[in-house]
Amino acid sequence: MDPLKTPRVCLDVILLFVVFGACLGRDPDSGYVTCGSLVKLLNTRHNVRLHSHDVKYGSGSGQQSVTGVDSADDANSYWRIRGKPNETCQRGVPIKCGQAVRFTHMKTGRNLHTHHFSSPLSNNQEVSAFGENGEGDDLDVWTVQCSGTYWERDDAVRFKHLGTSVFLSITGEQYGHPIRGQREVHGMPSPNQHNYWKVMEGVFIQPSNEPLHHDEL
Repeated sequence: MDPLKTPRVCLDVILLFVVFGACLGRDPDSGYVTCGSLVKLLNTRHNVRLHSHDVKYGSGSGQQSVTGVDSADDANSYWRIRGKPNETCQRGVPIKCGQAVRFTHMKTGRNLHTHHFSSPLSNNQEVSAFGENGEGDDLDVWTVQCSGTYWERDDAVRFKHLGTSVFLSITGEQYGHPIRGQREVHGMPSPNQHNYWKVMEGVFIQPSNEPLHHDEL
C-alpha cells in the first residue's frame, strides 16, 4: 500500500466513528414536547402567546382571565404541562398525539379551563384559569391534536377541550382597560386557522436528565 494513503484511510475511519457516535448519542426524545415541561404557546395565526394574570373577568364566570399577548418576554405566559387528574404523566416522557393534558399557569397555579359561559368580546366560549395550586376539576383537561405519534416541538397543533369539544382559539378581538391591547382567548366549536398553536420558549424536561432550556426562562 502507498504509505501516503495509510494516514488518509485511518483518518477516514476515525471520522466515520465520530459521525456514527454522534448519531448514536443524539437523544431521540429531544425534539418532542414532554410531560412536566414549562413552555410558552404561540397562536400561529395572530402571533401572540397564551397568557394569564391575576385579573378576573368582569362578566361570565368571574374567574381569572386568559388572554394573548404580543410580548415574548412576559413571565406570565409560562404554562406547565401536566397529566389529567388522577393519571400519572411521567416527567420527561414525550406527549402523544391525542393525549389528555392540563396546562397549569406558572405564576398563579391555576389551570387552563373552559365551560359554558360566553366570552366577553366575541361571544364564543369563555376560557379562564381555574383552581388552586394546580388542582381544579375535569374541565381543565385538553387533548393535543397533532398528526404524528408524538407532539413535536416544531409542529403547529390544536388543543381540543375534553369536556365541551371546543378548540382553544384566538380571533383577534382586543381588550381595553385594564389589559389594553391583549387579545381574547376563547373556545370555538370547529377546527380552523385560528386554533393552531406552537411551542416557543421554555424548559423541556427529559427522562433522567437535566432540563433542556430553549431560549429564555
